[in-house]
Amino acid sequence: MSAQTHRSNPRILGRRTLERDHQCLAERLQPGYRVLDIGCGSGAITVGIAKAVGPRGSVVGVDRDEGLLEMARAENAGIPNLRFQSGDATSLAFGAEFDIVTAARTLQWIADPSLAISKMKQALRPGGLLVVLDYSHTRNQWEPSPPDEFKRFYEAFLAWRRANGWDNEMADHLPNLFRSAGLTDIQSHVQTEVAERGEPDFDGRAALWSGVIEHLDEQLVTAGFSTKQQVQDAYERYVPWAKTELVKQTLAMSAVTGIVP
Repeated sequence: MSAQTHRSNPRILGRRTLERDHQCLAERLQPGYRVLDIGCGSGAITVGIAKAVGPRGSVVGVDRDEGLLEMARAENAGIPNLRFQSGDATSLAFGAEFDIVTAARTLQWIADPSLAISKMKQALRPGGLLVVLDYSHTRNQWEPSPPDEFKRFYEAFLAWRRANGWDNEMADHLPNLFRSAGLTDIQSHVQTEVAERGEPDFDGRAALWSGVIEHLDEQLVTAGFSTKQQVQDAYERYVPWAKTELVKQTLAMSAVTGIVP
């Protein structure tokens, strides 16, 4: 299948924060660090990085989506230690410039993650840290079991991803990819996203998948993995179910860290 790209949903991206949605990175940032954020999207997490490293540090956010970059620049104008630029994880041209390079929920959309990791490693100084956070979609769970219409959509979603060469178990495969790239002191940190009814922002987290259904509607139908009616049925059944019946959503994620020797 010919290579395709994915455009993330700005509404989903805009709800994220450094402390809540990239905890492993947040715990490792220090004032004065130089950080490269790959797949920065609208910059919701990237601006948190800039605040954490302070005025003595600097942050570059890179994304291949010019529309999201325009949003990032508009929403974060006036932050002197933060800049955004167009680029792709597999064609980065940085050389030994950064203390930390990170990518969150990004490699899952890249058909050649090993090349992306190699490019990110090249951007790090010796002793620098690579931090990659991603999903293993095959291990996501909902309690109770979701409606059949949503299950069919989710299987179509996974099949569409596989057809594009995107790894549905990205988080599980990151440690070996890090080893192949020559990184050392590789550690995997479970960062599973669990949302339980009654917790703050439960509705927002549960709404992730209604947003995904809306956002991928045309792509799944055009690619032949679903029909328009099946997508509509998935949305119409999932939304009220998530509001009234969903008790717990578990999204399997890990953050993997490695050091440049």
